[in-house]
Amino acid sequence: MSDLFSLEGKTALVTGGSRGIGLMIARGFVEAGVRVYISSRKADVCEEVAAELSKSGECVALPADLSSEAECRRLAGEVSDREDRLHILVNNAGATWGAPLAEHDEATWDRVLDINVQAPFHLTKFLVPLLQAAGTQEDPARVVNIGSIDGLQVPMLETYSYSSSKAAVHQLTRHLARNLAPTITVNAVAPGPFESKMMAATLAAAGDAIAQSAPLKRIGRPDDMAGVTIFLASRAGSYVTGAVIPVDGGIATCK
Repeated sequence: MSDLFSLEGKTALVTGGSRGIGLMIARGFVEAGVRVYISSRKADVCEEVAAELSKSGECVALPADLSSEAECRRLAGEVSDREDRLHILVNNAGATWGAPLAEHDEATWDRVLDINVQAPFHLTKFLVPLLQAAGTQEDPARVVNIGSIDGLQVPMLETYSYSSSKAAVHQLTRHLARNLAPTITVNAVAPGPFESKMMAATLAAAGDAIAQSAPLKRIGRPDDMAGVTIFLASRAGSYVTGAVIPVDGGIATCK
C-alpha cells in the first residue's frame, strides 16, 4: 500500500498546463516526482511557469497552439525527440464561448471544437506509440481528458459549443478507452467550479451563490483536481478506464 499512489519516476505531458486546472495538475505531478512537460499557446508564459514549477521538481515548457492537427503532430514530435516513452497524457487545453443563440456562428463553433475535441483526439493519436512503450497490462499508460459538468448537465449560460464539446470529450474518452486497452487507460475528469481564468468572471459575479448551490458548499481547490488526477495516473487507478469522474462538490450528481 505504501506506493499505491506513487508517480515517482514517471513522465507526463499536460496541455494547457500554464494556468487554471492544467497548472493545478502539473504542479501536483511535479511535486509527486513526475517529469512534466507543459504546453500552452503563449511561449513566454509557458516558460515562466515551467521555471517556477522546476523549483519543486522537473518541468519543461513545450509551447504549442493545438487548434490544428499539424501542431498536435509537431508537439508529439517534440516529446518524442526528448523521451522514448510517455506514462501520462493530460488533455486539458480548452476554450469556451458564451453568447445568445442568434450570435453563435460557424467561427465560434470551429474555434471551440477544434481545441476541445479535435486536439485531444489528434494529440492522443500521435502519442500512442510513446504511451504504448510506457504501458503494460499490469501498469497501463494513462490518458486523462478534461471534460466538464457542462457536458453532463444543461448549463445555465448559453455556452452551446462549449457544453456540446465537453459531452463529445466524454464520449471520445469511452471510445478511445475501448480501443487502446489493455496497455493504455483513458478516463475523463469533469470539473465543476474551480478558480481559473475561464471561470474568473463567473465566480466574480456569482461565486458565493455557486458555492452555496453545491452540496459540499465550496468552490474546488487545486488539491481536489491534483488528487483525482494523481489517483487516475497511479497504481490506485490502474483498473479504471472509460470513466467520466465529476469533481464538482456534488453539483451535477446530487440533484
